[in-house]
Amino acid sequence: MGSCGPVGSVRARYLVFFQYLGTDFNGVAAVRGNHRAVGVLNFLEEAAKRLKSVKPVRFTISSRTDAGVHALSNAAHLDIQRRPGQTPFSPEIVTKALNTHLKHPAIRYLDMAAMQEAAQHLLGTHDFSAFQSAGSPVTNAVRTLRRVSVSPGPASPFVLPQESRRLQFWTLEFESQSFLYRQVRRMTAVLVAVGLGTLAPTQVKVILESQDPLGKYQARVAPAHGLFLKSVLYNNFGHPEPVLHPEPYGVQSVETS
Repeated sequence: MGSCGPVGSVRARYLVFFQYLGTDFNGVAAVRGNHRAVGVLNFLEEAAKRLKSVKPVRFTISSRTDAGVHALSNAAHLDIQRRPGQTPFSPEIVTKALNTHLKHPAIRYLDMAAMQEAAQHLLGTHDFSAFQSAGSPVTNAVRTLRRVSVSPGPASPFVLPQESRRLQFWTLEFESQSFLYRQVRRMTAVLVAVGLGTLAPTQVKVILESQDPLGKYQARVAPAHGLFLKSVLYNNFGHPEPVLHPEPYGVQSVETS
């Protein structure tokens, strides 16, 4: 804290921690003179105008991130200079002012019971043409979905523990001898739509029986970055437990007969 500018005015420095999804941003740094690109700090500096600092507030970031990159906890400091006779803002007031402007989107929770009900319509042997993306050379779209489950999942290792406590994670598992091109991702997108209330559980049966891959809802594809190949099963080998290795790539297990 120090004096600067008009006689008696006080400048206070604050350290703020913030997180963001960088998908729509041209990195974290503020972008000047280009209205087609925007940085995370452009939003923060606009929010800081609510504090009516004598001098425009500028954020000094601790770590730059590139376009499209997310941050779980970045940091920056800023100086706020108030008019003579005014006391410095408390950290709580600064936090509230920034968050009020940024208007964090409300967290939407999924209706797990509705998703579980909808998933039952996918079980068994069906023509899954409605869930096959274009470009597949397969001519027979009949597949047997042996198992599908929707259940609460463990916290993500990519989210800070304090954030995990207020977020919900879900695991969707599908088991079949084989899948069509993007079948799992398209089934996931439809089940999530049910969980959000966009679709009723019974509409999943209608979509399946339509055999139309271009329908409004079944044409949606869940992002690939949430998809895992959990295991490969062989007759007489049971259900092997995955073996984790510190290397980024490696053979999980080897069995011979």
